[in-house]
Amino acid sequence: MSIVVHVTHEAIQKMGGIGAVLEGLLTTRTYNEAIERTFLVGPLFNGADLNALDTVMYQAAEGIYKTPYADALSKIEKTHHVELIYGQRRFENKDQQVTTITDVLLINVSNSNEDLTSQFKWQLYEHFGIDSTRYESEWEYEEYVRLAEPAYSALQVLIGEETSAPVYIISHEFMGMPLALKTQIERKIDSGSANMRTVFYAHEVATIRLIVEGHPGHDVRFYNALEKAKTQGKLVQDVFGDQFWYFKHALIDKAHLCDTIFAVGDLVVDELRFLAQPFESFPINLVYNGIPAFELSLEEKLESKSRLQKYARTLLDYRPDYIFTHVTRLVKSKGLWRDLQVLTHLDSLLASNDKTAVLFILSTEIATGRSHENIHEMEREYGWPVHHKIGYPDLVGGEIELNNGVSAFNLQSKAIKIVFVNQFGWSQAACGTRMPTEMEFMDIRRGSDAEFGQSIYEPFGIAQVEPLSFGAICVVSNVCGCCGFIQRATDNREVPNVVIADYTKLNSVPKSLNDVVNIGLAERTQIEVENSRDIAAKLLGRLPRKPRDVEEMIKEGYEIASRMSWEVVVKDYFLPGLKQAL
Repeated sequence: MSIVVHVTHEAIQKMGGIGAVLEGLLTTRTYNEAIERTFLVGPLFNGADLNALDTVMYQAAEGIYKTPYADALSKIEKTHHVELIYGQRRFENKDQQVTTITDVLLINVSNSNEDLTSQFKWQLYEHFGIDSTRYESEWEYEEYVRLAEPAYSALQVLIGEETSAPVYIISHEFMGMPLALKTQIERKIDSGSANMRTVFYAHEVATIRLIVEGHPGHDVRFYNALEKAKTQGKLVQDVFGDQFWYFKHALIDKAHLCDTIFAVGDLVVDELRFLAQPFESFPINLVYNGIPAFELSLEEKLESKSRLQKYARTLLDYRPDYIFTHVTRLVKSKGLWRDLQVLTHLDSLLASNDKTAVLFILSTEIATGRSHENIHEMEREYGWPVHHKIGYPDLVGGEIELNNGVSAFNLQSKAIKIVFVNQFGWSQAACGTRMPTEMEFMDIRRGSDAEFGQSIYEPFGIAQVEPLSFGAICVVSNVCGCCGFIQRATDNREVPNVVIADYTKLNSVPKSLNDVVNIGLAERTQIEVENSRDIAAKLLGRLPRKPRDVEEMIKEGYEIASRMSWEVVVKDYFLPGLKQAL
């Protein structure tokens, strides 16, 4: 049995992808049979909701001392000038009837001991060449550096220095790297820390995300440059310049010093090897993300679809034959403009076949959601979500640009309309009175005929393939990490449930690496327009035409999803990866 420490900003509640991964891993039977104890370690944010904890066992500020380690934790607080909260958090998977309790350690480092922090920064420079003075203005860097030493000391107390079980410190992205490096330092000077192992869990490669998102050539430019650079033995700094101005790069550049690395997708492996020479021969383990696998009857599928059709009729005055969806965060990497390009071609194809469709885009920049009062007022005043107005409580930030594209598409389309729902949630309470009373969030997953997700940068992409077991066609780009897992789950055979859009295939072989690096907006747009036409035709050919087709899609999708479940991930990828660290 082993002890696992996950270091992340989502220690107390799920806020994004890492939280979804933790939820997936921790609620599998295989994980709980192999892992004796799990810790979640992270910073204590201002206004953190401690109600997310099942139990609080130590919080000096509230006079809570329900642990025999209270005195030792108090000494750590006084030494490092930090505030510790130690408690437990419950994870449940009701479908699989799995419940697990994890230990949670939260640390407020806003007033930490400057002298001790400076000493640790010197150690980071002395042992690893990390110059913290370059990044001290970045609070994310400073926060996790300050967290490392008190976290290490607290774990020594809570785990017990005498334990012989392997203890894995897992750095989820850059956040846990200071603690992982602290562990490496202690292993050099203290034989009692020999059972501690460090793992870098790459949910992305932050350096590469910036390069892809920050240039108009996006994935077309970067991944072709990567391939060309590999043949010439060049690394990221040779092609794109020095990246050490970026604090995340400074930390993940040292990930090869960990005992092993987990990467959530095949391209993430390539991206890591592109960072620096030591990564080229380092044992990087593929640890894909899992996806849900739900059994669904044809009747349940059609019932959910009927609710979505009913909602579309209320909003648009027609009952669409097909329901398309895109449930996503509203960020550049998701490539939402590609949905519009595919639908532009698909619109004429559906019209010629006397069929109609609707695309529901569920995405917002306001993660907490608009209030019921705001939604009802917008719905009543100007027909939200079909019509929008700029400015809160309606369109803000990137929502404005997306809505401009949606409006332009809707003005010229014949068979397809897009409804942009910039709201958190999918129910009448969240989305207004025109949504059917019986509607729930799972309807947008169960009732979808096709889910879009043609990202420009997507290390895995759980959301894109979540509807797979519900019989939806998942339209993803070839840079999505889930493609590699799908290929393994299907033995590389082409299946009707997945359409992979390749936007990185160039029309001609570039003469030089410099030619590839100079790929810009014009070249990318041309490739997108051409390739989206092929995707539209392929999607049309795979859309179900009768109930039997839907039933076959559900069956095939469930079988694929079952081979991509979190149980499979833990058994075949995660646990073998931990053994690699030994």
